[in-house]
Amino acid sequence: MSKLSISHSEGIATVSINNPPSNVITSDLINEVNAFVLSLKYDRDTKIVVFKSLHPLFFLAHLDLHVINGTTAGQAASIEFNHMITNIKAMKQLSVAVVDGVARGGGDEFVMACDLAYATENAAFAQPEIHVNIPTGGQGAVQYARRMGKNKALQALLLGNDFTAQQAEALNIITQYVPKSEMDEFLAQVLGVIAQLEIRNILMYKEIIAASIIDEDAGAELELRYFLERAKENKTQAIIDAFIKHGGQTDREAKDIQGIFVDTAAELAKSFNG
Repeated sequence: MSKLSISHSEGIATVSINNPPSNVITSDLINEVNAFVLSLKYDRDTKIVVFKSLHPLFFLAHLDLHVINGTTAGQAASIEFNHMITNIKAMKQLSVAVVDGVARGGGDEFVMACDLAYATENAAFAQPEIHVNIPTGGQGAVQYARRMGKNKALQALLLGNDFTAQQAEALNIITQYVPKSEMDEFLAQVLGVIAQLEIRNILMYKEIIAASIIDEDAGAELELRYFLERAKENKTQAIIDAFIKHGGQTDREAKDIQGIFVDTAAELAKSFNG
């Protein structure tokens, strides 16, 4: 791959995007992202995929303007971009966008396709497509409507103005604003915890949340089904037994539940190794 640099460490794949001169979303970049994302379909070792940019100004600028036309090739490229957004959303791994630059148009849509998104003071987000006579093409309007509601989404799409990371957090475009000076430590802490989970746990909650957004009753039914199945597992009972042994459902739990979790994990690891 020439546009993506990929590294792996302890269940986390870090994908660094570099498509000079401006990190425009070209057909080549779309093809590489699609190939990588689809390659993870049967990967049980990779639990988290972090998308970053190597460009000093752009996370991803937008979809290549040269493919926005009525030609067969242009239309096909635009459709493939939409497929890329769908493929990212369908990943069983947790997808994370770390944004330290501009993400407009397709770049903003890429960020919203990810499960989590963290942005620094250098980030900017917008859907300015109306100013080149087109609507959003990568589900941007759909996401704005679902995240902001009618009034704010309509205003944002008709104006096409930039949002800062703080504004984007308030509008649910991203998960959280994190100062650049704190980002590495923040990611290490948050993703370090999630990377210890089984990938099936990540997928379980992604499925429950997706179902619940569409239909509350369907989400509740799926959640209960997962709960009852997990309750029958020997692993669940072993964890509960150890948790209670180390102070679960006692006064210790009120002040030191994380300590109980640590002691529980240590005992289970010892039993497993033994």
